[in-house]
Amino acid sequence: MSQYDVLRDADIELLGEGMIKVLAEVGVLCQNQEMLEALEKHGAKVDYAKEVATFPKQMSVELLEQVRKETQNAGDSGKDRFHSPSLPSLGTQIAQHFYDYGAKQQRSGNTADFVDLIKLGDTIHPESPVGDCLLLTDVPAMMEPLETAMLLAEYAHNPGQAFAWNVRQADYLMEMGEIYGISNWFTWGAVCFAHPFRFDKDVADRFVRIVKSGSTAGLTAMPVAGVTTPVSIAGFVVVGAAEMFATWLAGRALNPDVPLGGSIWGGSINMKTGEVSYSAFDAMFYSFSLAEFLRKWTGKNITVGGGEYCSARAPGYYAAFEKAYKAMTIAAFTGSHPQIGQGMLDDGKVLCPVQLLLERELGIGLQFFDRAVDVSPETISLDSIIDVGFGLDKSYLDTEQTLFDFQKYLWCPQIMEREWDGSETDDTVLQRLQDRVDQLIASYEKPETDPDKLAKMREVVERARRDLLA
Repeated sequence: MSQYDVLRDADIELLGEGMIKVLAEVGVLCQNQEMLEALEKHGAKVDYAKEVATFPKQMSVELLEQVRKETQNAGDSGKDRFHSPSLPSLGTQIAQHFYDYGAKQQRSGNTADFVDLIKLGDTIHPESPVGDCLLLTDVPAMMEPLETAMLLAEYAHNPGQAFAWNVRQADYLMEMGEIYGISNWFTWGAVCFAHPFRFDKDVADRFVRIVKSGSTAGLTAMPVAGVTTPVSIAGFVVVGAAEMFATWLAGRALNPDVPLGGSIWGGSINMKTGEVSYSAFDAMFYSFSLAEFLRKWTGKNITVGGGEYCSARAPGYYAAFEKAYKAMTIAAFTGSHPQIGQGMLDDGKVLCPVQLLLERELGIGLQFFDRAVDVSPETISLDSIIDVGFGLDKSYLDTEQTLFDFQKYLWCPQIMEREWDGSETDDTVLQRLQDRVDQLIASYEKPETDPDKLAKMREVVERARRDLLA
C-alpha cells in the first residue's frame, strides 16, 4: 500500500510508552455500570463513585500483544491499481441543517425537507438505500429515529436504516423492521464519546449493546488539537491513541471475540475565530500522524475520515474542490481514496442537495482513474497517427475516432463546467443543479407500501411515544 510516512521509527516506542502511561494514570470516565464491572474483572482499577477506570500497564501490554498477533498476517492490501470510491449518496450522514439553494435559505432539519431528500435519493441512486440523512428537529428527540423510520418505510423504494442514538430506541426499531420485513432495521451509528476520555451514558449504553452483539468495537474519534488534546503533534497522538486503545480494552472486556476498528477525524482550531475545522492542512496532519502511529504500534489500519467534512459553508466549486483535495490527501497518506463528499457543508452540520449533485459529477470524473487501458490495434490508431503526421494540415479533431469516441474517453460532465470562471460560474452551475434537483423530485413516484404494515409500525411508534416520553 503506497503512502507517505510522517513519523520516524524511533518515535513509535516513545509515543507508545506515553499512551500506556496515560491509560494507567488517567483512564476513562464511564457512565455504565456493566462496562465498569467488565473492565474491573479484566484487570482495570475502577472507582465506582467517580465512574473512572484506569488500566495497569500489564493490561494494556497484553491487549497490544494480542492485537499485534491478530494483525501480523494481514500484510499489505495488495492493491496495484486505483479503485474509485462509490458515488456520493443520501445514506446515513444525519446533518442538523438543510441548505435550500433555491430559496437561498438554511434551516433546521425537518420532516418536509427529509421527505424531499428521500424522493431525491430514490431517483438519483435507486440501487442504494436512502437512509437517515437529516435530523428531524420538529419531533421530540427521543421519537426522532422512529419517525425517521416511518418516513423511510412510506416514501423510500429502498429504505435504509434509522440511527438509534439512545439504547432505549433500538428494540422499537427492531420491532418496526420485523413488521416491515427487514431484520435489524436500524443502525447504532458511530461511537463518538466526549473527548477527552469520557464515555457518557448514552454512548456507553449503546457501546455495551454494540459490543455484546458482536459488532466492531471502535471509536469514531474527533479530537481537536489544542482543545481536547495538547496542541503538539506528539501530545495529540498520545491522547488520541489512548482513547482508541481504551475503547478496544472496553470492547474486549465485554466480548473477548469482538473485532476492533475505528476511524480518526482530527480537528484543529482557528485561533482567530474559535471555529474548528476537520479539513484544514494542520487538522489532516494530526489525523495522519495518529493513524500512522496506530498502524506501526498495533498493526491495525485505522481509517482517516473521508472527504465530506469540509469547512466551506456555502455550496459551489470551492466546497467541492476542498473536499476533493482532502480526499486526495487522505489517499496520499493512507493509500486509500475515500468518497469526495456527501453533499455536506460546515463540517457536516448542513446538507445541501445541489452540493450533493455537484459532488456526484466529480465522483464520476474520479472513476476515470479506475479504468483499465484498452490496448489493441484499433485503439492505438496507427492509421490516424500516420495520417495526421505533424498536424500541419489536420488534427485529431478531424478524425472519426474523436468524433465517435470522445464521450468514451473524455470527461464530459452533464451539468457542471470543467472550467471555473469566477463566482458567475458558481451561480450558473448551482442554478442548473437546483433545476435538476427540482426535476428529479418532481419525477419521483411513491412506492406501493402495504398500508397494513405502515399501520402496525405506527402502533409501535405510538407505544414508544407513551414509554419514551413518560
